[in-house]
Amino acid sequence: MIRQFFSWVAVGLLPAMGVLAQSFPAERIIAGASGDWNKDEATDLALLVAPENDDGNIGIYLYVTESDRGLLKLVASAPDKVWGNSRLDGFYGQDPAITALANGSIAVMSQNSTIGRNRWERTLTLAYRGGRFIVAGYTYHYYDTINLDDSGTCDYNVVTGKLTRDEATRSEAPRTVSIEDWTDEIGSKACGFF
Repeated sequence: MIRQFFSWVAVGLLPAMGVLAQSFPAERIIAGASGDWNKDEATDLALLVAPENDDGNIGIYLYVTESDRGLLKLVASAPDKVWGNSRLDGFYGQDPAITALANGSIAVMSQNSTIGRNRWERTLTLAYRGGRFIVAGYTYHYYDTINLDDSGTCDYNVVTGKLTRDEATRSEAPRTVSIEDWTDEIGSKACGFF
């Protein structure tokens, strides 16, 4: 139902967003959220888009409404960013999600909550700053379904450098990383996972 809704929305927006029509067909949209990313009181759009083939990861496409015309403009195109299921017949517990937050940020969640003994959930918090989308936060939680002592959480504020791993708090160097340049290794290294 949601996929059908966003396919319909995307088809309706195609004339306004020529970039969307050239980048991917509407049936590849797997999730979406709307909010006011740039705080101009106009509705903006964020989409998760399935890769062209099964070898890739899900892409994130972020739009803001042009204030003078009222049409959506692609501001960030980040293909191959989010691990997860992108098909209706795929595994449960591996579905990604994208959510608009009350403060105008965007939460992008990926997970493995069903396959194997190692379960995890990762959330990227995206924010619109200086005309581009940056990764403002990285949160990771993991646990082993057999060895219950093997679990942990890391919450990393990329912009300030403040990091909490389990109960310990420390600081990293503050960073400004665009969604296009972000890799999960940045968050994993800061958290000390490798």
